[in-house]
Amino acid sequence: MSNKVVLAYSGGLDTTYCAVYLKKVKGLEIHALTVNTGGFSKEEIGQIADRAKSLGVASFECVDVTKEYYESCIKYLVFGNVLKNATYPLSVSAERMVQAIAVANHVKKVGASAVAHGSTGAGNDQVRFDMVFQSMLPGVEIITPIRDMKLSREQEISFLKENGVEMNAEKAKYSINKGLWGTSVGGKETLTSKEYLPEEAWPTQVTATGTRQVELQFEKGELKAVDGKHFDNPVEAIQLLQSIAQPYGVGRDIHVGDTIIGIKGRVGFEAAAPIIIIKAHHLLEKHTLTKWQLYWKDQLSSWYGNWLHEGQMLDPTMRNIEKFLEDTQATVSGKVFVTLQPYRYTVTGIESAHDLMSSKFGSYGEMNKGFSGDDVKGFARIFGNQTSIFHKVNDETK
Repeated sequence: MSNKVVLAYSGGLDTTYCAVYLKKVKGLEIHALTVNTGGFSKEEIGQIADRAKSLGVASFECVDVTKEYYESCIKYLVFGNVLKNATYPLSVSAERMVQAIAVANHVKKVGASAVAHGSTGAGNDQVRFDMVFQSMLPGVEIITPIRDMKLSREQEISFLKENGVEMNAEKAKYSINKGLWGTSVGGKETLTSKEYLPEEAWPTQVTATGTRQVELQFEKGELKAVDGKHFDNPVEAIQLLQSIAQPYGVGRDIHVGDTIIGIKGRVGFEAAAPIIIIKAHHLLEKHTLTKWQLYWKDQLSSWYGNWLHEGQMLDPTMRNIEKFLEDTQATVSGKVFVTLQPYRYTVTGIESAHDLMSSKFGSYGEMNKGFSGDDVKGFARIFGNQTSIFHKVNDETK
């Protein structure tokens, strides 16, 4: 059996601890892999690579799966208008699955007998990673030092200092995870039920002022243009919108939810582009889909988002729902208009050739052109007949 272990490495406190521990204490040959889901710049990747090499890893590699992330997850989260608990755009949940799959593929590539990740024993990531590895890497050992030894952040920092590795304790106060679909922020405040994150904890500071109008153009449910600038790859449209909207401080919130392991948890996030895209897309759908399309989308999308959140991306049922969601997007094309101001945004309206709110058929509360008043009288009598019978029968028995 080989002495190789692939470490899912982000360069943060937990994975830095894992790298040092696995090499110096366990004596393993470490092959570090960073999976970029759209959150790292070239400079940041260079810094992560330098840090990994300074820790004595046998190899370091960074794979960019941003496009795959969009195609396999984000696209369907937009189609489904998925916001966990009506709040959270699954910024971390979705990307963890894509990262885990990339790590599993790297394990096969280097022929490692073990795979390691820096998840704690109190969060969702441990389940997400473990389930992918169990499915894709049967027989490969899963090593999780932070979880197994129940380490605190203070203990990790102390261990690293003892081994000559300096970590910025102030920076380590907050756990930051950045990807294409948003940035999560965890710290001492999110461990409480009351406290909110201070301004300095947010990775993007509010620098934009005044009011800005933004025009988004969707084609079959996908964002393809921002302010008239067209993109073949929706990833670039998302990134442009993020660069425009994030400095306004919109898309910030704290999500409170039920973890996979059954406890409540809080996490801060900033996700300007994801929140605006989902809200804009949803408004466009309200105009271009029928009420029953919207109804069934809501049912399946809620289940899809929850199942993805709980690490079940590889469940074949997910592929079935994705086909349904994609089919519903045939008429979801048009422009959506958004107004940005510091700390808030407004989705003001849409333009679409598929808009079902057409004056050809009438104006709500004013004039109807599709049927007569007598038609409505007959319809109301039939539509309410069963309820009418129920009350007549039961009123007589009182």
